[in-house]
Formats: sequence, C-alpha cells, structure tokens
Amino acid sequence: MVSSSHEALHWVFQKDPALLTRAFQNVLRVPFPEPRDFAVLNTDVTEIEPVERRVDTLMRVETDEGAYLLVVEAQGKKDEEKRSSWPYYLSYLYAKYRVEPVLLVITQSSATARWAAQPIRRGLPGWDSLTVRPLVIGPDNVPVIASEREAERDVPLAVLSAMTHGRGPQAAAILEPLAFALRTVDGESAAVFGQLVESCLGDPRAKDLWRELMSETRYFFNNPVAEKVREEGREEGRLEDRAGMTLRILEWRAIPVSEAVRERVLACSDLEQLEVWARRALTAERAEELFRG
Repeated sequence: MVSSSHEALHWVFQKDPALLTRAFQNVLRVPFPEPRDFAVLNTDVTEIEPVERRVDTLMRVETDEGAYLLVVEAQGKKDEEKRSSWPYYLSYLYAKYRVEPVLLVITQSSATARWAAQPIRRGLPGWDSLTVRPLVIGPDNVPVIASEREAERDVPLAVLSAMTHGRGPQAAAILEPLAFALRTVDGESAAVFGQLVESCLGDPRAKDLWRELMSETRYFFNNPVAEKVREEGREEGRLEDRAGMTLRILEWRAIPVSEAVRERVLACSDLEQLEVWARRALTAERAEELFRG
C-alpha cells in the first residue's frame, strides 16, 4: 500500500526496474548499460545500533559490463541532513557489497532538484577527499506526456511524468491520456500505477479527477463487454470514453455545457478530433470554445 508521495516516488522503480535504465538514458542522458537482472536489497544501512539510517530504495543491477548498486532517494524539500547522509550511504554500501554505488534523487520540486544536483565535496579546499554527484530526476528533465499515443508507447515513463509533475499546473493535462494508456497494461499493474500517481497529486481537484478516471479504468477491466472491446482494438470504446471524458472535464471545471454542445461531442466519430476537444476542455472558458477553428 503506497501511502504518500514520498513512498510513491521511489517505489515506482521497484514496480518497473527497467524504468531506471530508461530514465538514465532518456531523461538524464547517462549511458547506463542495459540491465540483465534486478534485485531489491534491504534498505537498512545502519552500522551502529543507536543510529538508524535507511535509504528509500536499494537495488542491485546486473549488466554485461558489471553490477552496480542503485540508491534511490525521494526528496520533498531541501534537507542538509540528507546531504550529510548521502556520502555515508554510498561509502557504507560500497564497503559492504564491494559494488559501485550510484545515487539517484527524485523530486517534484524544481528548486529541490537544483539543490540536490549540487556536488557534495568533503576534504580540504581545492583538494576533495570525497565527492558525491547525485543524479536527479525532477520536473525540469522529465518530459510532460500529454498525448495518449505517447503514454501508450511507454506507460511507466508516463507514470513517472505524472508523478514528478503532480504538483504543477500541467498535472490535469497529463492525467487523462495516462488513464487511457493504463488500459493497455494488465489490471494489476494499472491499479498499482494508479495508486502511485494519486499519492503524488498535490491539487485536490486534480486528485478528484484522477479518482474518477481510475474508477472508469477499473470498470474497463472488470466489465466483460469493455474487455471484449479492448481485445478487439477498443476503437469504439475509446470514442465513447473520450467523448464522455471531454464533457466530464468541463463539468469538473464548473463550465456549463449546453445540449447542443453535448450532442455534438457525443456524436463525433473522429478520435483525433475528440482528442483535440479533450485537450481544449482543460483550458476553455466556455464549452463552445471546443469547436473553435
């Protein structure tokens, strides 16, 4: 059970370990080798019993070029105590496992990301005995995935996008495409990813919208007719869902919807057009603005 945005930010990597490598290669532009195997390790790095220290997620990654330990830390705000702890974590883990450690910090805050990315230097001025350079994933380097097709191409990355941008003004715009994309994965994964995203949403209205979207996703998996539509390509179901969601977004934003607008949206059989209207519904001031141009 994921109970907080802090837990969700690092737990998503345990759900889909391969997301780590994709994040390194595509988001951080770090040439990490392709993994052959992942193992989640005990996160306890306590050495002296009265002083308890724990990392958020610790994984051993095996590649053709050797193994490394991945330390994933979720960071909500600046915390100088953490900058004191991180060098200890890496030194202790290397001494314990004799495997190269890598520190990854994930945050929803741009300011925290900039702070976390600063090298940690220990030693004499101009002669560092120890330097720690965290890799940082945050809203400035994770893409905003606001297209259903993009989300379907890489669902875990779309989940990470929703999680890291969960407190920003773009949160609502990326939720609907992600909810539809979750229907392309198995029900168990969709449920876990849905919970991870919900725990990271800071805007109560965005959280309410996500819960509504996820209730429809759960119905989609549990309803045999919807399952048949999914297996056969889901085109008709996608049309109906997208039209209905466009109207619900307007209603969620307290924008009056006339009967003429409702009928035109529900009668539309062009999925691309409905996608345009759905995006416009997120920002339109009047329902009739869906049809501009």
